[in-house]
Amino acid sequence: MNNQTLEKLRQMRLFGMHDAFKTSLENTIKEKMTQDQFVSHLVHSEWDNRKNRAVERAVRAAQFRYNATLDDVDYTFERGLDRNQVERLAAMEFVRDHKDLIITGPTGTGKSYLATALGYKACQDGFRVMYASTAKLMSQLKISKAKGTILADLKRIERVDLMILDDFCMQPLDAQSRGILMDIIEDRHQRRSTMITSQIPVKDWYDVIGEKTIADAVLDRIVHHSLRVELFGESIRKRKSKSENAYG
Repeated sequence: MNNQTLEKLRQMRLFGMHDAFKTSLENTIKEKMTQDQFVSHLVHSEWDNRKNRAVERAVRAAQFRYNATLDDVDYTFERGLDRNQVERLAAMEFVRDHKDLIITGPTGTGKSYLATALGYKACQDGFRVMYASTAKLMSQLKISKAKGTILADLKRIERVDLMILDDFCMQPLDAQSRGILMDIIEDRHQRRSTMITSQIPVKDWYDVIGEKTIADAVLDRIVHHSLRVELFGESIRKRKSKSENAYG
């Protein structure tokens, strides 16, 4: 009878219940619970299993460059990273309010790691996230434009709750990239959240974007009302290397 129950749970794809029930047959969990408690245990196990699988799917869909979590963010190095600010951002109110977030700082100060950690937390909270290197995304969308599929790709970008544009403004944009960037920003403005990381100070973005009209339009939408995290200092990797050598 128990084997039949396990098989039916598996066929109904109730994998959380299946695993919890199977475990209960192998130990004394069931005997320590009332019937109501045991049913609750099975339901909670199924709920947790489905939630975990949903998070795994969201993380795969986001295509993060790094594995990063907020629990592993290092606050020991002096780089302008405020724990209270990060914890407020981790509440994801900025995503719910469709606000943008800009993280700037020199190479190696942890911009991409922090952005990914916040993106992972957004996945855990049920938001749809997309991570992309800005330069690679522009190249991919240029190809899409040549193939005639760019409208579908832009619609997909528009739908995600949090778009992470990593390494923004690393090189001057050409006319085609400027137009594509404008489309992305315009589609998402006050409808969805965009997170941007950049080594380039915001004051220099105007020159990198180029073409006055588009630069004005893009910056007006993503800069003036955005939240900011401004990091500073030497690369964390270099500082860790120096510390290890000093004590080696």
